[in-house]
Amino acid sequence: MQLTARRSVHPALIALGAVGALGAGAAIWGIGIERYLFTVREATASALAPGSAPIRVLHLSDAHMAPWQRRKQDWLASLAQLQPDLVVNTGDNLGHRDGLDGIRRAFEPLAGIPGVFVHGSNDVSEPAPRNPLKYFTGPSERHRDPDPLDTAAMDSFFIDELGWTDLNNAAARLEVAGNTIDFFGTDDAHQDQDRLEELPAAIDALGARPERASAIAVTHAPYRRVLDGFVDLGAEAIFAGHTHGGQVCLPGFGALVANCDIPLRQAKGLSTWTHDGRSVPLNVSAGCGHSIYAPVRFACRPEATLLTLTARR
Repeated sequence: MQLTARRSVHPALIALGAVGALGAGAAIWGIGIERYLFTVREATASALAPGSAPIRVLHLSDAHMAPWQRRKQDWLASLAQLQPDLVVNTGDNLGHRDGLDGIRRAFEPLAGIPGVFVHGSNDVSEPAPRNPLKYFTGPSERHRDPDPLDTAAMDSFFIDELGWTDLNNAAARLEVAGNTIDFFGTDDAHQDQDRLEELPAAIDALGARPERASAIAVTHAPYRRVLDGFVDLGAEAIFAGHTHGGQVCLPGFGALVANCDIPLRQAKGLSTWTHDGRSVPLNVSAGCGHSIYAPVRFACRPEATLLTLTARR
């Protein structure tokens, strides 16, 4: 009788197979499931002048819209049901040369609600294919010869049809739910388009700030120099986007990268920014989209924020 020897599988091959299966499962989840799990994150921060009435702020960011992304468009359109008092849009709305078609469909229900906006780089230049692994090596670099997008058409839609205010290196005074609020903001700091030095004159042009007025600052990329500059200018709350919350995060740890120099622990959500003895609430949106060349979210759901701002004591 002939005996057949049974060969055992090497432990290294078992481990390799397990890692491969885990990676495949993570890819299926991040690409096929989680990037469609849109969520509204709610938070409250004390930031308004004493005696101010609360305001509900809908913070939108980083839609990176392509015309075929109907599921995202429907979800964004549904946010009008939250009945916010103010919309803050921190940029990177476009993700394709025809992305404005999707943005119109997504944002039209918000028409008539006071709003402010700034640009991200993807509102100006069309994204280009790149190795997504380079995202983990440090802040992304600008393209040498980017294809321009129709930024003017997007701005016209925001200003003329939605009634929003452009804060790219500018300031404005608005009435929001009975509150007087001075807003100021910068263009995209990631592309060195921020002009902090222009803001003091823009703020002075608004005239003396009323006694019960508040000050809110808005930018796309939350670089330290911009956040510090906002605090110096008297901001009482700051809104930013750009980071995607890390986009691909480590469960239990959080963001691995922020694509700028903000501390990783502040790459997503509501925190406090402290500079020169002053501390103000900082809300960094993880955004609701991604580049069409990196269609994945892992341990970082696409989001909008409903932030209730209340009076300081």
